[in-house]
Amino acid sequence: MSGAASLRLRAATEADATTLLAIYAPYVERSVVSFETEVPDIGEFAARLRKYAAQWAWLVAERDERIVGYAYGSPHRERAAYRWSTETSAYVDASVQRQGVGRALYLALFEVLTAKGYCQAFAGMTLPNDASMALHRSVGFEPVGVFRAIGYKFGAWHDVAWVQRRLRDGPPPA
Repeated sequence: MSGAASLRLRAATEADATTLLAIYAPYVERSVVSFETEVPDIGEFAARLRKYAAQWAWLVAERDERIVGYAYGSPHRERAAYRWSTETSAYVDASVQRQGVGRALYLALFEVLTAKGYCQAFAGMTLPNDASMALHRSVGFEPVGVFRAIGYKFGAWHDVAWVQRRLRDGPPPA
């Protein structure tokens, strides 16, 4: 897969886990972008990668042979009726933010998820986050609501906006 100029997109492998965790850790440690309060250990992170890559998709973006971001699909909810919906996330290294990496990752991710039969993609973002809202709008997400004061991190309550994007009209035939 390829995306923006000089950007190479590919499926993530377990060997990428350490690099991907290094991209993710600052979002946990220094921001409310992630509601995790402790950085997962490499074993937990690698287990997530294996699970999400197998059933949904997990992609990485490389520039100059260096991983600079990733995006993945995961379960929206566990109940069977939700099986054709997915939650999506994208994380980009701070050194390349606002350079089209997140957009390229999301567009490629949607292709993979659609091919796997997923019909609706959802994403949540802590507010305020103008950059994330702009990214999600640019790839076709539409607002569906805001959960007020749903997450407590760094001594304060935070709202989360939810957005939705249609991937396909219905699941593939059985």
